[in-house]
This record gives sequence, structure tokens and C-alpha cells, in this order.
Amino acid sequence: MTSAGSSQGASPDLPDPAGMRASDAERERIAEILREAVAEGRLDMEEFEERLGAAYAARTHGQLEPLVRDLPVPGAAAPAPLSADAGGVAAGGGWAERIGGSPTSKWAVAIMGGFQRKGAWTVPRTFTAFSLMGGGEIDLREARFEDREVVIRCFALMGGVQITVPPDLETHVGGIGLMGGFDHTGSADGDPTGPRVTVTGLAVFGGVSVERKLRKAERRRLKAERRELLRAERRELRDARHGERRERREHRGESRLSLEKDGRDD
Repeated sequence: MTSAGSSQGASPDLPDPAGMRASDAERERIAEILREAVAEGRLDMEEFEERLGAAYAARTHGQLEPLVRDLPVPGAAAPAPLSADAGGVAAGGGWAERIGGSPTSKWAVAIMGGFQRKGAWTVPRTFTAFSLMGGGEIDLREARFEDREVVIRCFALMGGVQITVPPDLETHVGGIGLMGGFDHTGSADGDPTGPRVTVTGLAVFGGVSVERKLRKAERRRLKAERRELLRAERRELRDARHGERRERREHRGESRLSLEKDGRDD
């Protein structure tokens, strides 16, 4: 006999795959399918631009899947299903390849000067940044992480600390600003396979900000894609103009023939 409120043979509740957060790698796979489709003539430029914009703005699998439901995957008979454990890093493999290793440094100080932590450095489990009448830059877009849970403590006294993270990195900001600013707008969910970064600390007559930016490789790829779109639009406009000129020439020819025929009839 089953207990009240349950049904015999019922399976435990599972997360809805359509509501699963999409990663940059999954968005890029959808964009590649769309690029292939427009190259094959399956989509016109207007449809392509509309779907591509929706793909890069999508947050979940449920928003991505309808964009390619009527399109084949390049080299396959039908679109491949999105995978919840696909890598979240647009370049250089998945997050698993970037977690682990000895930290490059555990603290940074800027006193009437500045510091930088950027490029391929390894972030420790706890990193402390102190700025006194100076400025610091912490860039996590190309970084490795010692562990999946990372805490960055920032103390800015009449100074500032700028933290830059990729769009798919889960970030939580919880610092305090006292006669200064501690920007919490950088908090956002990210790829569940990646690390979780918590930014905390204190800003007194200073500021701490977290900004989400694309990786350099992704920015270059998007720039090249925009250039290709612009070239395609120019080709389409040129072809349309050529078509209009051809139609005008044909119309003038037909008018001339009609006049000549009328003259012969007279």
C-alpha cells in the first residue's frame, strides 16, 4: 500500500531540462547551427539575425532549443540535444580543465599605486586585495581556480578595486560601502559546472565594482561575425540594386517594342 499523497511507482522529482541554465558553449553551438543554416539558404538574413540575437540572449535550454528545432545540425540528420554537462568555457575546453593547481598569489596591495592580476593566473581559495589611495585590477576571464569555491576580499580606502569576470561565471557580491561604493550589480548565476566566486569586503571613501565582460577570443569572434553579417547585407543590397536595374532595362525594352509596334500599326 502506498502512503497518502504519493502514487505507486512514481519517480522522484527531477529538474526540468528546459529550465537548465545554458552555458556559453551551448549558445555558441546554436549560433554555429544558425550560421550553417544561413549559408545553406535555409534562413534568410533577417531570420538569421533575429535568431542569433535570441541565442546570445538566451538564459536556459528552453529558450535555445526552439531556435534550431526546424534546422539540421551540420554533419548530422537532426539537431543534437543540448547537454546539461557541456563545457561552460567558450574557448580552451570546459571549466573542469581550469579548476585545480597552486595559486599564483594570495594577496595584492596598492598604496598610492596600483596592482594587476590578469591573464592565465591561478586564483586561490581566498584572495585578499587592499587599496589605499590607489587602484587594483583583478581579471578572472582567463584565470584558473584553485577550488570551485573562491572568496575575494576587497578593502578599498580612498581607492578602488575593479573585478572583471566572464559572463558564465557564478558571482555573488556582498561587501559594504561606507561613504563609498560596493557595487552589487555584478552578482549573477553562471555555469553550474564552473567555480563560484564570492566578493566581499569594505569600501571606505572608495569603490569596489564587478563587471561582466566577454573573453578576448569571444569578442574577436563576435567582431568577425558582425563583419561577415555586414558583408552579407551589402551583397544582398547590391544584388537587389542590380535586380532593380535589370527590371528597369527590361521595362524600357518592352516599352520601346510596344511603341514600335504601335507605329507599324498606324
